[in-house]
Amino acid sequence: MSTDTLRERPPAGARDGAARAAARLLGENGALAGLAVLVVVLALLSGDFLTVTNLLNVGVQAAVVAILAFGVTFVIVTGGIDLSVGAVAALSAVVLAWTATGQGVPWPIAAVLAVATGVAAGLVNGALITYGKLPPFIATLAMLGVARGLALVISEGSPIALPDAVTRVGDTIGSYLPVPVIVMVAMGLLTAFVLARTYSGRAMYAIGGNEEAARLSGIRVSRQKLVTYALSGAFAAVAGIVLAGRLASAQPQAANGYELDAIAAVVIGGASLSGGKGRAFGTLVGALILAVLRNGLNLLSVSAFWQQVVIGVVIALAVLLDTVRRRGTRVRPAAFWAGGAAVVAVVAALAVGVASTGGGSGSGTAAGGGGGVKIGLSVSTLNNPFFVQFRQGAVDEARRRGIALTVSDAQNDASQQVNQVQNFAGQGMKSIIINPVDSDAAAPAAKAAERAGIPVVAADRTVSGAAIAQLVASDNVAGGRDAARELARELGGRGKIAIIQGQAGTSASRERGQGFEQGIREFPGIQVVAKQPADFDRTKGLDVMTNLMQSEPGLNGVFAENDEMALGAVKALGAKAGTQVKVVGFDGTPDGIKAVQAGTMNATVAQQPRLLGQMAVQSAVRAAEGERLGATSMVPVKMATRENAAEFATS
Repeated sequence: MSTDTLRERPPAGARDGAARAAARLLGENGALAGLAVLVVVLALLSGDFLTVTNLLNVGVQAAVVAILAFGVTFVIVTGGIDLSVGAVAALSAVVLAWTATGQGVPWPIAAVLAVATGVAAGLVNGALITYGKLPPFIATLAMLGVARGLALVISEGSPIALPDAVTRVGDTIGSYLPVPVIVMVAMGLLTAFVLARTYSGRAMYAIGGNEEAARLSGIRVSRQKLVTYALSGAFAAVAGIVLAGRLASAQPQAANGYELDAIAAVVIGGASLSGGKGRAFGTLVGALILAVLRNGLNLLSVSAFWQQVVIGVVIALAVLLDTVRRRGTRVRPAAFWAGGAAVVAVVAALAVGVASTGGGSGSGTAAGGGGGVKIGLSVSTLNNPFFVQFRQGAVDEARRRGIALTVSDAQNDASQQVNQVQNFAGQGMKSIIINPVDSDAAAPAAKAAERAGIPVVAADRTVSGAAIAQLVASDNVAGGRDAARELARELGGRGKIAIIQGQAGTSASRERGQGFEQGIREFPGIQVVAKQPADFDRTKGLDVMTNLMQSEPGLNGVFAENDEMALGAVKALGAKAGTQVKVVGFDGTPDGIKAVQAGTMNATVAQQPRLLGQMAVQSAVRAAEGERLGATSMVPVKMATRENAAEFATS
C-alpha cells in the first residue's frame, strides 16, 4: 500500500468519531428531518403550498401554539404537565380587553395586567402541586376549569373588542413580516436562554432527571417548580394576547383545546414526558409540524375529521418513539432520526390516501367544470345537523352549477376559521363564504380576503367590522321573537319558563336570546325562572334540563336556542314533553321536525338550512363574477308547528 493511499484515508478512529457525530446530529434533529420530509411531500401534492403567501400563513398559524408550547416545555422538562395553558391564554386576553376597553386602563398597563394574570395562574398551579401535593394533571385540570369560567364571568360570555394598538399584534409589518411570527421567535429565544443559560433552566433539567437527587444536591425544588409554572402561565398570557390580536377581540372560548396541541408540539419536538429532556428549537419544530400538517391538509381539502386522525397518529407515534428511546439504551440516535422521519412519512402517506378519497364526509370539494371558478366555504361546525344540511345545500348547488367548492370545518374555533380563510386566499379562490364562529372574530380574515381582492359572502351570521359582498341569513332576532310568541300562545300567556342557551360568545346565541327576550316581554304573565347554557349540544341539553326539573319543579315551558338542545330537553322531560311542559326549538332540523310531528316538541323556528347553503353559493358565484350584490339576502323563516310540519320534513 502506497504512502499516498495511507495519507488519503482517515484513521479508523476519526471515521468512527465522524460517524458518531453525524448520528448524534441526526438523532437530535429528527423532528427537523421529519419536517423537511413533510414539506417536500406537501409541495409535491399541492402547487399552492410553497408560495410565499402560504408559507407566511403557516408561520402565523404556528405562532400561538408555539408560544404556548415554549411555556409548556419548561413544565415537561421538570417531568410535569400543564393542561391549563389554553384557558389561561383566554383569561389573560379577556383581562386585557376588559381593563383596556371597559375600564379605561391604558393598554400597556392592561397588557401588564394580562401577563400578571397568567403568572398568577401559574403560581397557583405550582402551589397546588408543591405544597398541596396534588398531581400536576389534577391541579392544572382544575385551573383549566377555573380560568375558563373566570373568562366567561368577566366577559359575560361575549367577545370584548380590543384597542387598535393591541390588534396590531396580529397584523403584518409591511408585506412579509407578520408580528405573531416575530413574537414567536422572540419567545423561542427567551426559552432557549432560560433553559441553557440560567440557574433555573439547569435546575429544571435536574428536577426532571431525578427530583430527589436534585433536592439532595441543594436545589430548592419547590421554589423552582413555582418558577416553572409561573413561566408557563406568563407564556400562555403572551399567546393569548397574540391570539386576541389576530381575532381583533378577546374571545372567552378562545384557545379551547390548544393545551393538547402545545403538549403535542413539545413531545414531537423530542422532549420526554418523563422529564429531563427538551429544547426550545425542538418545540418550535414540533409546532411547525402541526401547523404544516393542518395547512397542507386544508390545501388538499382533507376533512377536518380526518385531520384529527392524522394529528393523533403523529402524537401517538412521537410518544411511542420517546418510550422506546427511554427503554432501549442500545438504540442509536440515528435510529430515532429514521423513526422521526418515518412518523412524518406515515402521516404523509395517510394524508395522500385520505385526499384521494375526497376527504370524507366532513369536508372536501364539490368539483365541476365551471370555467375554473373556485369557491371556499368555512363552516362554523359540522357537528351540528343544521350546518351539515347547510353544507349539503351548498355542495348540491355547486355541483349543479359545475363549480369547485372547497369546504372546511372550523370546529367552533374562531382562530382555526381565520386560518382556513387565509388558506383559501392562498389557494386563489374567486370568492369565499364564511359561516362565522363569531361575528367579531371573523373580521380580520374577511379584511385579509378583501385586501387580496377576494369577495366574501357571510352566511347565517354577519361579519362585524369588515366589508362583505353580502349577508345571506335568516333573521335570528326575528326568529327569537317568533319563538317567544309561539311559546306564549301554547301556554295561554301564563306560566314559568326556562331558556336553554347556546354556546357562550356566539352571535347566534346572543341574537336568538335577544329576540326571545324582546318577544316574551309582551307577555307579563310569563316568568323566566332560569337561563342555563348547553353549548348547542343535545347531551348537554339533556343534563341541563334534568337539573332544571329538580330546581324548578313548577316549570311550564322551555325555549332552547337550537333543536339539538331542545331534543335533549325532550329526552329529559319524558312524558311531560309537549304536554305538561311546552318545548320550542330553533333551526328546523330533520330530527326537530320529526319531534314536532310526534308532539314531543311544540314548535321550532325553521330556517331552511339547505336553502341557506344554496343561496350562499349563488351569491358567491355572482360576487366572483364581479356583480354588485345587495347588502342582505334573507332566507325565509317560518314557525314549524304540528299543523304545518309536513311541509318542512324534506327541506
